[in-house]
Amino acid sequence: MKIFVTGAGGYIGGSVAAALIKRGHQVRGLTRSTDSAEQLKSYGIDPVIGELDDSRLLKQEASIADMVINTANADHRGAVEALISGLNQSGKRLIHTSGTSIVGDDARGDFCSEVIFSEETSLAIDPRKQARRDIDLRVMDAAKQNVHSAVIIPSLIYGHGTGVNKKSIQVPFLVKNALEVGTVQIVGKGLNTWSNIHIDDLVNLYLAVSEQAPAGAFYFAENGEAAFSDVAEAISRRFSIPHIEHLKAEDAVKRWGAARALFTFGSNSRVRSVRAKKELDWRPVHVSVQNWILTSYESA
Repeated sequence: MKIFVTGAGGYIGGSVAAALIKRGHQVRGLTRSTDSAEQLKSYGIDPVIGELDDSRLLKQEASIADMVINTANADHRGAVEALISGLNQSGKRLIHTSGTSIVGDDARGDFCSEVIFSEETSLAIDPRKQARRDIDLRVMDAAKQNVHSAVIIPSLIYGHGTGVNKKSIQVPFLVKNALEVGTVQIVGKGLNTWSNIHIDDLVNLYLAVSEQAPAGAFYFAENGEAAFSDVAEAISRRFSIPHIEHLKAEDAVKRWGAARALFTFGSNSRVRSVRAKKELDWRPVHVSVQNWILTSYESA
């Protein structure tokens, strides 16, 4: 198959692209520069130089592809509309990547929520994340236009990527920050809890969705969870940084920005992958981000 991947130079997209190539598929990957295009070529990806704002290009690439996987930006409505337009009435698959911050709360690190969401429960969406959820719903609704659409909603992702970008967002940020300031910094008490998923298990979910998912479906991606205090303790032990610093939410906002402080590191985001395991027989095997930090995190 000829598969068009946006974000092919990224952590998720690059890892998914590598797995697809191993299965014998031809992957075309969107990239913004000639330098990154050369990197994609070294991984066997045919580069397509362009931007998410280039609707004409995205529509064209979608129309000639057998399947489209969007991993570049969960919040870019225009790109999604262009991809759907290019796939309209084709019956081809479109897989869109979202994120479980859509169900993030305003815990500011100070408590673990008892609320756990799945594909079978109603979702509580923070107004600041409603635009992202609306994009998810638009992708799912594209099934009415004979686009075989699905949405994957990963939780905190960890593990070494197999594409150009080897590192995820949350854990590497905390590690880098800790090494720079000499303390492991977290928001509030760090009691807030996120579900998590290893990149290898996540890639296997993309493969399963690409082959088996019904049109209009969405899937949470998780296999385990951890409070940020536990993540911080693992980082502290792994890098011999004895002090864990509990930042007030307002101080974290000043240092890291509101989105990162309040959602990425300050919220609860607890989900369960009920549908993927039931419908797709998806069987993730990695269960502990803390154990991965202690045993497998490469030296920074």
